[in-house]
This record gives sequence, C-alpha cells and structure tokens, in this order.
Amino acid sequence: MTETFLSPLIKKLVGLLAEEIYLLRGVRKEVKSLKDELEIIQPFLRDAEAKSEKGEVNNAAKVWLKQIRKQAYHIKDVVDEYLYHVEQHRHDGGFIGSLRKRGHYIKTLKLRYDIASDIKEIKVSLREIKDRGVGYGLRPLEQGSSSSTTNNEARDPRLGSLFLEEDEIVCIDGASKELIRRLTEGPSMRSLTSLVGQGGIGKTTLARKVYNDEVVKAHFDCRAWITVSQSYDMQKLLRILARQICTAGERIEEDCSEEELIGLLRQHLQTKRYMIVFDDVWQKDFWKDMKHALPNKDKGSRTIITTRNFTVASFCRENPCDLVHEVQTWSFKMAWQLFCKKAFRSDEFAGRCPQELEQLSREIVSKCLGLPLVISTIAGLLSTKERVDSEWRKVLNNISSEYERTDITKILSLSYLDLPYHLKTCFLYFSIFDEDHKISESALYKLWSAEGFVKARRDKTLEDVAEEYLNELIQRNLVLFEVEFGVERVCKVHDLMHDIILTRAGELCFSQTIKKSNLNLAENSYRLSIHDTTENVLERVMGSSIRSVFLFGVKECTRSFMINLVENFKLLEVLDFDKAPLDDLPKEVGKLFHLKYLCLSGTRVKVLPKSIGKLHNLQTLDARNTLVTELPIEITKLRNLRHLRIYSIAKNSHSGLNTYCGVRICKGIGMLEELQTLHKVEAYPDGVGFVKELQKLRKLKRLDILKVTAEMGEPLGVVLEKMNHLERLILTSINEDEVINLKCISSPPPFLRYLQLNCRLDQLPNWVSELHNLQGLSLSYSRFIDDPMKCLQALPNLSYLRMTYDGEELHFQKGGFQKLKQLKFNKLTGLKVVKIDVGALPLLEEFHFGRSALMKEMPSDIQHLSNLKSLAIHDMPREFVVCLQPDGGIDYWKIQHVPSVTFHYYNRGYYRLGSSDLIQHLQRQHLT
Repeated sequence: MTETFLSPLIKKLVGLLAEEIYLLRGVRKEVKSLKDELEIIQPFLRDAEAKSEKGEVNNAAKVWLKQIRKQAYHIKDVVDEYLYHVEQHRHDGGFIGSLRKRGHYIKTLKLRYDIASDIKEIKVSLREIKDRGVGYGLRPLEQGSSSSTTNNEARDPRLGSLFLEEDEIVCIDGASKELIRRLTEGPSMRSLTSLVGQGGIGKTTLARKVYNDEVVKAHFDCRAWITVSQSYDMQKLLRILARQICTAGERIEEDCSEEELIGLLRQHLQTKRYMIVFDDVWQKDFWKDMKHALPNKDKGSRTIITTRNFTVASFCRENPCDLVHEVQTWSFKMAWQLFCKKAFRSDEFAGRCPQELEQLSREIVSKCLGLPLVISTIAGLLSTKERVDSEWRKVLNNISSEYERTDITKILSLSYLDLPYHLKTCFLYFSIFDEDHKISESALYKLWSAEGFVKARRDKTLEDVAEEYLNELIQRNLVLFEVEFGVERVCKVHDLMHDIILTRAGELCFSQTIKKSNLNLAENSYRLSIHDTTENVLERVMGSSIRSVFLFGVKECTRSFMINLVENFKLLEVLDFDKAPLDDLPKEVGKLFHLKYLCLSGTRVKVLPKSIGKLHNLQTLDARNTLVTELPIEITKLRNLRHLRIYSIAKNSHSGLNTYCGVRICKGIGMLEELQTLHKVEAYPDGVGFVKELQKLRKLKRLDILKVTAEMGEPLGVVLEKMNHLERLILTSINEDEVINLKCISSPPPFLRYLQLNCRLDQLPNWVSELHNLQGLSLSYSRFIDDPMKCLQALPNLSYLRMTYDGEELHFQKGGFQKLKQLKFNKLTGLKVVKIDVGALPLLEEFHFGRSALMKEMPSDIQHLSNLKSLAIHDMPREFVVCLQPDGGIDYWKIQHVPSVTFHYYNRGYYRLGSSDLIQHLQRQHLT
C-alpha cells in the first residue's frame, strides 16, 4: 500500500500500543482510536497527494492537505511530549513505584487526563477535516501510483557509471574550441566571457571542459575556479580565490578583511596572466565588487562567468572585448547518444536502444528539448523502469503534459515525483544543506536513521537499509557522488535539483532556512538550518515543532543560546553543531530524552557533561576534532548508542605535523552492545582491560584504535577474528618503530572494505591477500623489502592503495590491480626501479609518489597507463628524468621539492627545467 506522511505516524502509534510500559490506564483506548481514525483518512490523503502531484487540485484541497499535515505534526508532538514525561517519571525512582506516592499519583493522573483530552480534540478535528475533504471531491484511493521501488537484487551495482563521463560529453567540442581560441588569442587587455542559459543546458560543463584543457593550462600562469551560487559571502569567496591563487604554504588568515584580501590578490596577480571562472552567478552586483581584486595589466588575462540571467551578464560587460555567449541546446543526434548510454547502460543492451522501444524513446528525447541535464535525468529514471511499452509511454505522457504547462523544473520534478514516499523524505533532506555542500554517505545514514526515515529489517540494520536508499537515489541520477579512499562516497545534488527540493521542502513544511539574507520562515517546519548568525533566531521560531537544528557558518554560539534551545525545544531529535564556535555543552542537554544525533565535531567543547548519560535514545555521538580528552563513565548508560566518534588534534612539537589524540575507553563500554562505530580510542596503557571491553562489541563495523603496543598484537588479533561485521579497521601503533605482530590472524573479518595499518610491518600479513571485499588499503610506517605487489595485485575490488616501501623494485604485472584507481607511495627509501607491464593498472587515474633518494627516472612504462589523469611527484633527487608520450592525457600535475628535473618527450629531444618553472611549462603544448 502506498505510503503518505501519515504512515510513519500510524507506525509510531502501533509501536506505542505494543509497549505496555508506556501507556497509562485509559490512554491505550484513546491511542487505538486515534490510530483507527488516521487509517480511515489515509486513502483520502493518497487521493489528494496524487492529484496534487499532477496539478489537479484546487486551492481548497491544498489547504486541506496543509491542515492534515499540521494535525500530523500536532499528534507527534502530543505523543512525544507524553513519552517525555513518562520517561521523567520512570527515572525519578521508577515509574511503577512512583504511582504509590501521592504526589506522583496526582501528576500521573493529570498526565493521563491531558493526553486523553488532547487526543479527543485531535480526533474531532480530524473528522471535520475529513468531511471537508469529501466536500472538495476527494475520494478514498486504495491503489497508489504504479511506480515502485526498484528491486535491489536487479539493480545495476556499477553506480559510478551512471554519471556523465568525459566520453559522454559529445556535443560541445565546437563550442569549447571556439571558447579556447577566444581565451588564448585576442587582445592583451583583460576580457570577460559570460556563458548564459537556463539551468541544465550545460554552462558549467562547457566551462569546466575549457578550464581543464591542456592548451588553456599552458597559456595561463595561474587559474582558479570559484562557485558563487545565489547567496554568497564576498569575503569568503575572496578567501577561496586567494587560497587557489597564492603560493603553496602561504597562510590566508580567517580574519582578513575584504580590503586586505583584495590587496593580497592584486599583489599576486599584478604580473601574471590569469584565468578565473566564476560559476553560477545570480546577482548583478557580483562583478562590480569582485573586479577590484582582478588587476587589468594587459597580460591577456581572462574571466568566465556562468549565469542563468542575461541581466547579470549585461552588468558584467564593461568593454567591447567582453562577450555574452548564449549556450545552445544539443542537437537531436547528440541528445540521442547520451540518452541511450544512460537509459540502456546494462550489459544486456550496452547503450543500444531495443527496436520495440525506439519510436517511444525518440519521442521522449524530443520532449527533453536538447537539455543535457534533463536528458540524463529522464534517461536515468527510465533505466529503473521495466522495458515495456506501457511504462515508457506513461513517462512520455507525463513529460508532455508537464512541459506544455510550465518550465524545465517540472520535467526535472518528475524524478522526484516518481520516488516512493520513503525516498522522497531522504531526498528532501538535501534541502537542509547549501547547494554546493558535500556530505559523506555515513553521515547521511546516521541522520536518516535519527529522523526515522529508515527502519531496520529482520536481516538488515538501519545503516544497511539507508545504504539501499542512497543507492537508489544515485541510480536515479538524483544524487551525485565522489569516492574517497576507495570506500567512502561523498554526496551532493545538482544545483537545479536542489532548487526543486528547496521549493518542495518549503511547501511541505519539511525544513526551513534562516540566513541574514533570507529571514522568511516557512510555517511550523520540523527542521531548522541556521546560517550566519544565531541572534534572535529562537525568538522567531518559538512555538514551532522544531525537531532538528543545524548550524552553518555561525559567528557565535553562546551558552545562553544553547540553554534556551534545550529549554524551549525539549523534543529535539537532531543537533548538528559541526564547526560551530561552541565552547561548552551545558548539562541541560541531558533533558533531551528524544535526542538521537549529537554532532560536536570541530567545536571547542572540552568536557562532555555527566548528564549525557540521560540521553537514552542517542544513536550517534560525534565529537571529532574537539578538545574532549576523556569520556564520562555515564556514557555506558547509552544502550542505544550505535556510533561513537571522538578525538582531538594536537601539533607535534618536533615535526610540526598534526597528530590525533584519542580517548581512553571507559570501563563498562562493552555494555554498549549496539555500537557499530568506535572511532579513535587509545589502547595504551590499559591494554588488557581494553581488549576485554573490545571483545564484547560484536556488532562493530568501524574500529579505529590508537597507541597499539607490540604486546597487544596477538590478543588484539584474536578479538579481530571474531568481529564478523567489521568493514573498516584502522590500527595505529604507539610510535613509528613499534612492530605489531598481526600474523596471528588466520581468519580476518570477511567483509572488511577498508584497512589502514599505521605500524611497522616488515612483511605483509598473508591474510591481507584474502580480503576479497577490500576496496581501500593504507600501509604507513611499513618497512617492506620484498615487493608486496605480488600479494596485492589479485585483490578483486581494491581501488585505493597508499603505502611506504623500503625495497629496491616495484613491479606491476600484467593483469594486476584491475580496479585500482588511486595509487600513492611515500618514503620510498630504497626504491630504484618501477616496472609497469602492459595490461596492469588499466583503470588507474591518480599516481602519486615521492621521497626517493635513489630513483633516477620516472618509469617510461607510465605510457601504458591510458586512463591516468593525475600525476604527482615530490621530494625526488637532484637529477630526475620524466618521460612522457606526446599525446599524453594527464589533466593534473603536481611537482614539489624536486630541485632539477629533465623531461624527455618522445621524438622531440628534451627540456631541462628548474622546479620554479615547472608547473607553467609542463603542459601539452610542449609535446606538439
């Protein structure tokens, strides 16, 4: 049966009825009656929502929907307020025992009367609303839409292939060549090109292709890419620009004024030919303010802006050399190529449209009007559909009706409307963040779980179900991602889709955002994003049913703000203070009985109050990069805690490098049986006690241990063998010379996906080669002499490898490392030779290596790496030879601390360059 926003509430009432301990006499009957009333309204609501999505409801029905939603919020508030008070009674000497005391009996009687009275009033109001709905023409709709969640088993697991790759940008070669010519030729005075067009037409794609072109890189002394967006902070943009332009190692202070930043930029750009791209400009005054930082010294400097607004482009045009270029839509031929690659990406079709769907597909492509984002989104939607005429015709009909009625956002909204209810709420969650904000998949899972968007199933945890949800959003081309360390996806949504969900979130009272530039508040939203300032914010939302609060870039977060927040919003479930200027977590936070997610990461909090032990529903406690050095013993009371991440960062007085400082594990933490993440705890000095507590945590998926000693190797190995759910493991020894014996492990955790061993290893443990699910491997402080590549090359899923090495030779054999994309070597003290066979490392994109005193030349075998996009070399000897093919496709170079380098180009002799000139000369124009 199709869900609506009442479905979670009905499930909550069903759960409440099942928990005898929470329901006082007389309350059960009212709760059951309320549940029955909501189930009667549910079919009417389905009809209203279905019509609303098709644009078939009148204003009266829209008001009806808002009234139902308001009552749903009110019901949840009443139930949670009741549970809050029941819990307070239970912990004041025991709930049942408290009934024997006259004072408590009177309080309990009042509590029972209050909730019963509230529920009766709600039921009366619901019946009246239902009757009005019938008058508006709504009818019970038992059958939902035909769209359904794709079967997970049938889903294409190769998620990375669902997005626009370089070979899919098939239509902009002509436009890019003309733009490149304009950038590299023409007058010496500074000029600006504005790329204008509607959202999704490919402005950013065109600008990025030109920005990364080798000829363009070679022509300019320096480049920078700045994403502006609708609401921007000029001082912040100038700081970002300065960090890209200024020399490596030069510190840009956070408190620099605009005038200071402009002066710094002008000083650095005075003698340089620069190219700057300002992507997604909305305000016409932007260029008037920004241009002062960009000197015009007749060096042939160029600036590009992308914007949806011709007025903005006109305001940026100052001289005859400036150009406004309207980005054109794609031809049908190019649109068809992209559509087929996206819609028929499975092995069965391999990008070819089946004959029986060709006519319908061509009609669908025609309706996309040559907009690449629309083509990609609609094709992604169709890729999840059954390949039958009826399903595809339904999509075609929706595209036709929606586009003829309004603009492109209606077409893009189809992907949102096609989502089942549970995925809509997950997708709308991106409205809380700015459009350019990136969030890790693990953070999303924790937040979705805390919000109640996901429910555990018999064979799957909350996190497993959340991962399924994210996979489907990615598969539908609604969420973009990058992969870090071979294993962690970092997610965002396209800015046009962000606009759509931001509008939807406001309409549905899902979330609201408070900024200095936008003080308009939605009516009674559940989630609040506070940007820039906390001043007078709580007064503005007083009386709202706020359950989640996020702080972004606030300048001040006082103790009084925190106390007022806790006192006035006792039903809070999510508090995210990531990087907020918070110095103290008040003890009043212990009153937040419903709190499930608490993030203090990047704050200046020093102590966790003992009252944190009262947060019995807390699932996630994130105190990374704080000043907290120990956990209160009360933490052991948090039996629902699933994720504990806590550490501080200190600067090493000798090396000047940052080092992690974990916390000592509490005695009794083994009682937290639901714990899945234990991040940066210290094993030393309580090694034996530590292992005893650790072995009780059988559900751990992520474990990060610091200060591991040699004598702990064997007992720790025994414990690790029993952690059958472990997916990520990081072990860091007490110092770089400490040898940890891990050979004792005979049966490693079978689902391990990421392994980081920061300890001395003279030989790679045999069991590492058995980790068939391993995607990321990092080996620091290792002292291997024998080439470990022989043991690692057959790992079927390894995509990230980082290690140190003492041996003389590394040999990448034919057929080895079939999925490796990132390869990073450091401290190659004995390395002299690197060999790369043809057929090895076929997918390698990044190759970074350095600090080798004995290596004399870069291996010529690098020419075999046809997919290589990034090459970084650092700390090499005085004479070092780099050999390159003239048609090499490397996009990114980074050469540091290499005193003198000789570059040989095949059939072209060689260039001898000093390191100071290296970056500007190492470009493809020297190879042609």
